[in-house]
Amino acid sequence: MAIDADSKKVTAAQSTALEHGASITWSCGDLRCMELPGTSFDMVMVFNYLDRNRMADFKNAVRPGGHLMMETFLESQAEFGWGPKSDDHLLKSGELFSLVEPFELQFAREVIEVIDGRNMAVGSVLARRPLK
Repeated sequence: MAIDADSKKVTAAQSTALEHGASITWSCGDLRCMELPGTSFDMVMVFNYLDRNRMADFKNAVRPGGHLMMETFLESQAEFGWGPKSDDHLLKSGELFSLVEPFELQFAREVIEVIDGRNMAVGSVLARRPLK
């Protein structure tokens, strides 16, 4: 299942997935209030979205042995003049690593990278839900 609030992004992603033979259920929805089924997914991916209040729901949606992949903006993104402005949507340094606990970190980073010619400060993790 893939979810995005922007129907144009959902349509574009759906077309790309079909071109590559991927079988994905697509949905246009608001993650702030959408219910996620528990322990239903091998992989949950969350990009450019931060809702600390929903972290337990995102982690709960991952099957034991499955993975959670996240990447979103760090507080230092504000220095670049674009992206989220509210502290509610910006990670403190090291925060993402603790938000995914008790999952086991497989990969973690905090970087400034150039995307489409603009600096972007992000934190990223790939974390595995323990089997027990």
